[in-house]
Amino acid sequence: MINDAQFKQYLRQLSLTNVGEAGQADIVNSHVLIIGCGGLGTAASIYLAGAGIGRIVLADDDVIETSNLPRQIAYGYADIGMSKVACLAKSLSDQNPNISVRAINKRLEASQLAIEISLADVVVDCSDNITTRQAVNQYCRHHNTDLVTAAAIGWNGQLSVFPFSSNLDVPCYRCLFPFDEIKGTSKCSESAVMGLWLDDGGLSSARDIKATPSSSSL
Repeated sequence: MINDAQFKQYLRQLSLTNVGEAGQADIVNSHVLIIGCGGLGTAASIYLAGAGIGRIVLADDDVIETSNLPRQIAYGYADIGMSKVACLAKSLSDQNPNISVRAINKRLEASQLAIEISLADVVVDCSDNITTRQAVNQYCRHHNTDLVTAAAIGWNGQLSVFPFSSNLDVPCYRCLFPFDEIKGTSKCSESAVMGLWLDDGGLSSARDIKATPSSSSL
C-alpha cells in the first residue's frame, strides 16, 4: 500500500473509483521503459512521472537542437547541445523526487534492448524509425511485455496498444506494418510536424498505458 506522503501527493487521482489506494500502489510499483525522448517521449514521460510511475527508464542517443524546442516541451534554450536523456531525467526527478529515473544515453539494440524490455512492465515506443519499432515489437512480444507505440508526422499520428502480457491472441505491430523500411522521409528531424500534435500524442501514450493488463489500475 501507499504511505501517508504518497496518499497526500496522489490524492486527486487515487480518489477516482477505478484507482483507489490499491491502484495507486500498482502505479508506484510499475516500471516503464520509454524509447525515444523527442516530442512524444517527453510529453508521455512528464505525465507518467506526475502520476507516480515508480521506475522510469529513458533511452535515446540524441542531443537537443534548437529545432526540437517547439515540440519537445521538457527542454529549453539552455539545454541545447546536451544529452536528451540526461536533461529529461533531471527534469522528471525535479518534478517528482519520489520516483526512480534512469537514463540510457545510447540507442538500445539487440541483447541490451531485449534485457531492458524484459525488465519493464510496459514499453512506450516513441522512436522515429521503423527498424527500432520492429525490434521493440519483436522483443515485447517474446517477453510478454505490454507495448504502447505512437508516431506523428505533419498533422497525422498513430497510437496503438498491444497487451502482450494478456492471455489473448493479440496482433502485433508487424501485423499492421509488415515491412522493415519506409520509402521517403519519415522522421520528425527530416519532415514537417506540428508540436501541439506531438504533445497530444505523448499525452495519449501516457493515458493509454491504462489499457494494458499490467497497468489496468491506471
